[in-house]
Amino acid sequence: MTAISLEFFPPKTDKQRAQFESALPQLRKLDPDYASVTFGAGGSTLSYTPQTVKALMNAGLDGAPHLSCMGGTRAEIAALLDDYKAMGCRRLVALRGDTPSGMAGPGDFTYASELVAFIREYAGDHFHIEVACYPETHPQADDALADLRHFKHKVECGANGAITQYFFNPDAYFRFVDDARKAGIEVPIVPGIMPISNFTQLKRFSDTCGAEIPRWIVKRMQAYYDDVESVRALGADIVAEMCRRLLDGGAPGLHMYTLNRAVATMAVVERLN
Repeated sequence: MTAISLEFFPPKTDKQRAQFESALPQLRKLDPDYASVTFGAGGSTLSYTPQTVKALMNAGLDGAPHLSCMGGTRAEIAALLDDYKAMGCRRLVALRGDTPSGMAGPGDFTYASELVAFIREYAGDHFHIEVACYPETHPQADDALADLRHFKHKVECGANGAITQYFFNPDAYFRFVDDARKAGIEVPIVPGIMPISNFTQLKRFSDTCGAEIPRWIVKRMQAYYDDVESVRALGADIVAEMCRRLLDGGAPGLHMYTLNRAVATMAVVERLN
């Protein structure tokens, strides 16, 4: 049985809430190991992320909130840790996060490694901590080796596992895992998977986060233009085949970026099964 985890973002509008509430019962059928919830930029997570974690837990899922350095003081992060412990959370995803537009800078923590160290100092071993890593290198890293050193430092500060940025080249994942093992990083490295439903949106995301979309995928997608169903079907075929290769090559599981929608994620998993 493939270990699957899901990622949601906290809905903030009535439309987003309706979308989330529609997708959740369908995605619940996948029986994920856990479901993570992203951290709202600029402090909005202080209400939206915990609410979404509660909704997931009420649906019977193991909720795993994201925590970010951006905009959070030590006191605010400590209060969130207390709240999540009281809610029954045993897993967190600790990230540096992106600086929101108009914000001067981070809160009391600059790097994810500092946040991980604080969580360990404050909460001991209560939480299983996941961190991010980048098979195709973080877009702001000086180089790939520097990026790997930063990843190793997060593990040394107390991270239990890692979730990768999404990618569409499985060789990049395998090479990254090999490099991590050679560097002495032994924690599980779970590939982050982005199902394809809206290719225009995906290209915009990818340009921002540095995820490379291979030319052959771009060209095949361009053949369908605005044919939504054909794009979804082709996307599900491509992503499912990549997932098969990752699992056959030893990936410990799959972390699905759902974007609070069920159709594309369910299509990939159905093809895998």
